[in-house]
Amino acid sequence: MCAGSLLQAQPSGCDKVAAMTATERDADRHLLHVGRSRLRIEDLVALAEGRVEAALDPDPTYRAGLAAGSAAVERVLACGQVIYGVSTGVGASLENTIPDELQRVLPLNLLRFHGCGTGRILEETEAAAVVAARLASLARGYSGVRPVLLERLCEFLNLRLLPRIPAEGSVGASGDLTPLSYLAAALVGEREVTLRGAVLGAADALAQVGLAPLALAPKESLALMNGTSVMTALGCLAFVRAVRLARWAAALTAVGCDVMRGNPAHFEARIFDLKPHPGSRRCAAWIREDLTRTEGGRPAPPARLQDRYSLRCAPHVIGVLLDALDFSRSMIEIEVNGVNDNPIIDPESGDVFHGGNFYGGHVCFALDGLKAAVASVADLLDRQLALLCDPATNGGLPANLVAASGPERVAHHAFKAMQITASALAAEALKLTMPASAFSRSTESHNQDKVSMGTIAARDCLRVVELAETVASIGTLAACQGVDLRGGEADALRSRALRDAVRKAVPQVLQDRRQDHDISRVLELHAAGDLLGRDLDVR
Repeated sequence: MCAGSLLQAQPSGCDKVAAMTATERDADRHLLHVGRSRLRIEDLVALAEGRVEAALDPDPTYRAGLAAGSAAVERVLACGQVIYGVSTGVGASLENTIPDELQRVLPLNLLRFHGCGTGRILEETEAAAVVAARLASLARGYSGVRPVLLERLCEFLNLRLLPRIPAEGSVGASGDLTPLSYLAAALVGEREVTLRGAVLGAADALAQVGLAPLALAPKESLALMNGTSVMTALGCLAFVRAVRLARWAAALTAVGCDVMRGNPAHFEARIFDLKPHPGSRRCAAWIREDLTRTEGGRPAPPARLQDRYSLRCAPHVIGVLLDALDFSRSMIEIEVNGVNDNPIIDPESGDVFHGGNFYGGHVCFALDGLKAAVASVADLLDRQLALLCDPATNGGLPANLVAASGPERVAHHAFKAMQITASALAAEALKLTMPASAFSRSTESHNQDKVSMGTIAARDCLRVVELAETVASIGTLAACQGVDLRGGEADALRSRALRDAVRKAVPQVLQDRRQDHDISRVLELHAAGDLLGRDLDVR
């Protein structure tokens, strides 16, 4: 297979069409076939969350291609051809020649010496996303791994038998070597895993589900580890959450406009048609929809001709996030579906290509940009909350949204500390926007002398999304307090619907009390899809 035919093997438009229906083809079984079909971000997240099961493409032609790839590795080795990481050492140890009798020892040594991850252990959904991402890449058929290894990755996902992966220790090239070594180790029965939530030794967990530890073929340890699947997996999870955050922020802007007697004309479609950034237009349309009045409702006259920027310019801020999401989708999905290890094996000709597809620069760039756009939305929501708590800017509501009445009113503070917390969270999110890619290091004896830091960008992005969601949760509680304080005057459909959803779990703040549990309850409502509605259109 020539270099040109390798390019042709990249995902095509036909692949994309196939991916759009990958889940639907087995809808009755909630089964998603992995192999030739191009996966979307949402497909990978569905696998990670256990909403669909993974199955390797059953087509005999596809299966034959996989078998040919692993057979090609054996054939090339038998001919005495050099394959990096199989008949040679790895990294700067490339000059070491690995004799035939040690080529089945090297895979175990490779995963073992990379067992030096640090930091928090990835959550189960995160670990499952990593397994799904590695499966998607290896299943393209150019990594020289056996079908049995891919089947085992499917079993890990479906059984929720997941490696316990430390979050720290990857420089993002050669891929995510150290964190992915924990997946390779789990397959051979080493280190720790979770089995449906319980922490066990990998060997014990395999025994419980009736699986034997997998004996890795010569290239399989390197194929499992030398890829971008940790950064890509975490990026997919951050992406989906950021989409939902954007819609949440638009809803909060509408409620804020309603309760603070803002000017709804700021969201007039003709304004955005004259500078038609797609994200801004979409966000403004959401806000207009959310400002639709209840039957018989009539908006109060605006308190100002022009609202302060955090209200008036909200579609422009949230629109940046929406357009960043559209931009980053392509990069992330190419990575999900791309062959991102080294070396690459042509299953037809047996040609071995030594390259750098493990480099995570595109993912890093996408997630560095995405985290900046998310942090900007967190800052926007914090500024809206500050307006809502200040009687000079909230259209006549009480300071800090105090609902108490009578002489004791002066002893209550309601949302004063909540606004401080939101400000602290927004500041932390903004602090994390420093591009991870700016901190490339030379490492591993100057073999890995330019690295992506993509996994750091992915971890940062997830953290920024988490912080922004918490700011939104606090903003939601304050907005609902504002709706209650307005009585019948705040009658936009979103204002009433949001207040009603929150009040099922959190009572109005009538006197000072702890609100940390309130914040958590709103986050739970959001995660369950019960805050804005499960079927809310975020396209």
